[in-house]
Amino acid sequence: MIKLRGHHIFCLLGYRGMGYSEEYVANMTEIHTLLREQPDTLIQIIKGPDHLCAKFPDDQPYHCEDKGIFSRDKEIVKRLGLKYSDVLPWREVERRIRVNVEASDIAVVCESCSWRSYGFCEQGVERVIEAQGLLEVEQK
Repeated sequence: MIKLRGHHIFCLLGYRGMGYSEEYVANMTEIHTLLREQPDTLIQIIKGPDHLCAKFPDDQPYHCEDKGIFSRDKEIVKRLGLKYSDVLPWREVERRIRVNVEASDIAVVCESCSWRSYGFCEQGVERVIEAQGLLEVEQK
């Protein structure tokens, strides 16, 4: 089971193999690939640092405990009709995205995210809405 915080659900939608460090990218690619290839993989919605935060590099400012990040988590959990401690398959998360999210929500919910300017997350939401799932990311 993969433990995910709210905003990382949206991050996974837009993930394109970029990240904060090689170790972080390797971890995120592994989780992203697992969810893409095995959408029945269970995830647990948690409050606070998750399996992705676990590989955040020590040499960069640790933002995983920032108030703004917790607010973003809470908003995404709410939009998807989830609550902390819920356990569900990734396939169900994608279904909830199709029903409850529009690509334009990224600009509002993730307004202060430094990765938003790439436009990948909006594309990821659109893929899920069109039932195409997560985009394949080449492993390095």
